[in-house]
Amino acid sequence: MKISVFGAGYVGLVTGVCFADMGNETLCADIDENKVNQLTQGRSPIYEPGLEQLIQSNIKAGRLHFTTDLKRAVAESDVLILAVGTPPREDGSAELKYIFSVAETIGAFMLGYRAVVMKSTVPVGTCARVQAVIDSILKQRGAKLEYDMISNPEFLKEGTAIEDCLKPSRVVVGCHSERAQKLMKRLYDPLLRSGNPLHFMDLFSSEMTKYAANAMLATKISFMNELSRVCEKVGADIESVRQGIGSDPRIGNSFIYSGLGYGGSCFPKDVSALVHAAATLGEDMKILKAVEATNQFQRERFFNKIKQHFEGYLEGKKIALWGLSFKPGTDDIRDAPSMKIIDLLLNEGASVAAYDPEAMGNIKQVYNDKIKLTKTS
Repeated sequence: MKISVFGAGYVGLVTGVCFADMGNETLCADIDENKVNQLTQGRSPIYEPGLEQLIQSNIKAGRLHFTTDLKRAVAESDVLILAVGTPPREDGSAELKYIFSVAETIGAFMLGYRAVVMKSTVPVGTCARVQAVIDSILKQRGAKLEYDMISNPEFLKEGTAIEDCLKPSRVVVGCHSERAQKLMKRLYDPLLRSGNPLHFMDLFSSEMTKYAANAMLATKISFMNELSRVCEKVGADIESVRQGIGSDPRIGNSFIYSGLGYGGSCFPKDVSALVHAAATLGEDMKILKAVEATNQFQRERFFNKIKQHFEGYLEGKKIALWGLSFKPGTDDIRDAPSMKIIDLLLNEGASVAAYDPEAMGNIKQVYNDKIKLTKTS
């Protein structure tokens, strides 16, 4: 199949590379010329285990290409995957201007049938709004062209994204036509031969499934962190408690480790976006608001424990941090708990030395010489 992926960020790049590795002719389009040049040379702008090797092997095989020409990306492929960023606005809602910009490009340059696949995480109803944009531009052109709008949320975990993409636990597809169902089944069939499910549903349900999944996982993390505070007060061991409840198949072992809370590019913005979207509908998401509050409090509480240890005085103290990215196996520092701790320590006059196997380059861009980055742990 011929596939164009709009957006060569984390999701778009991993998705495009994996589809190319499956044998599809894949074109990744991005407006960042420096990033496209870097990728064309076989160098990945992000760290993800195994990703750069797959980029190089699929470029060599002639299946993977990169471009800044969005018109070309629309023209050359029948499957158009939208994987551009949807960063949070100040009010917590998702920024959708990049999504609608790609929709305008599709409407302006499509010449025949296209499957428009939403891979970006977007609020419920966004696919319908994308359709309205495309329909409006096609009407202006006087072009009567068929296309299918499809929702296909991603469930990639940073650090294991290649395996998650090539061996998905499930695939969720929202669409309305039999043609779209057949196309998506053909696309994903090679990845689901072990029997993992392909769920077809309506567009709204598919969009909500992504938010619901991330909100549920974030809730498990915040719940365990609240529980850890009670365990500390009564003398219980949260790790023993985790093992005890994790063996219950109704709960499971995933996302029940206590710590400094969740970070990264997905959970914070998706929980916030869902809370904001619900509020516009008159629904108060009390549980998720508590999840957000607990997540932030956990970081402040940890800092306060450090401060208490030094009897309230951190001026001139040397503090070492091991681990800077929001989770192991990635260089992603977006909303990393470490950065909150670093900021609080610096504000109190402490000096900070830090190490991370992958994320030190990104941290240096934020803090420059404000902290010392060590060569070893």
